[in-house]
Amino acid sequence: MTTQKGFDPQAFRAALGTFTTGVTIITTRAQDGELIGVTANSFNSVSLNPPMVLWSLAKNARSVAAFSNSKHWNVHVLSANQEELSGRFARQGENKFAGLELDEGISKAPLLKECTARFQCRTAFSYDGGDHIIFVGEVLGYDHSALPPLVFQSGQYALAARKPREEVRLGATPPPECNYTEDLLGYLLGRAHYQMLYALRQMLSTQALDERSFFILSVLSIRDRLTLEELNAFIDYTGMKASAESMAALEAQQFVALETEGEDLRYVMTADGREASLRQIALAKAVEEDMAAKLGPGDAMALKLLLKRLIASSDPGMPDLWSAR
Repeated sequence: MTTQKGFDPQAFRAALGTFTTGVTIITTRAQDGELIGVTANSFNSVSLNPPMVLWSLAKNARSVAAFSNSKHWNVHVLSANQEELSGRFARQGENKFAGLELDEGISKAPLLKECTARFQCRTAFSYDGGDHIIFVGEVLGYDHSALPPLVFQSGQYALAARKPREEVRLGATPPPECNYTEDLLGYLLGRAHYQMLYALRQMLSTQALDERSFFILSVLSIRDRLTLEELNAFIDYTGMKASAESMAALEAQQFVALETEGEDLRYVMTADGREASLRQIALAKAVEEDMAAKLGPGDAMALKLLLKRLIASSDPGMPDLWSAR
């Protein structure tokens, strides 16, 4: 680690940025009635008894007068779905409250909806903090939700995932001495995949559908009129393959139909096929919702984000099912 002896402002900012924070929007109402709001990550707790919090605002900010002259302001801890709102309130020169539905609060300060937490405050005092003014407020009311919070770290938005206080072990007994461990990413991904697939198989069996049919109908529900070769380009990664025989079986169930286009034979979904696909997608969503409920909304969202990054970084060049033709 290199110790920074001088105070290069950019390097100092980068060092401070390694401290992970939540993201808040602080709102107030100016004396002329104008709604004021700024994005800030300087929010912090001060005291539990009495309940007090603080945040800081740059002295050159346009809203300094409004916050300095107002007795009331609200702190909104943003949820992970409010990244766009954070960006909006960080910019200047636009109507930040345009189109936003507000809740009625204790004071006339604007109270935003769908946040992770909200604190309605009255200014206790403010004091000089270098190039910032530090506002300390008494909390008059608060509320919070189960929505996962938006996080800011090293200049980027992030998601917070909970880490157990003790290391999680899948089994109760100590692992054997070997080079293959349960922390291996491939093992963890594989086991999670097959456990989720196992639950889905149990549900599919009640619909007289097998795993291969699930993949085939799922692809055709998104992109119809595919040749056998094109269909397999989308499902090869599953280790399964659509054959003329398996497609004939789906034809016999009246889930797909075969059409001729020039020299190509293309498979299209029938109305019965789309209904069957909707049923199996509903089953897949039921499995996902059950697992997401066990993880919690924040961890489920973080997991999806990490999996998308992993898919993008490990993609061998597979065709994109959702891209325009």
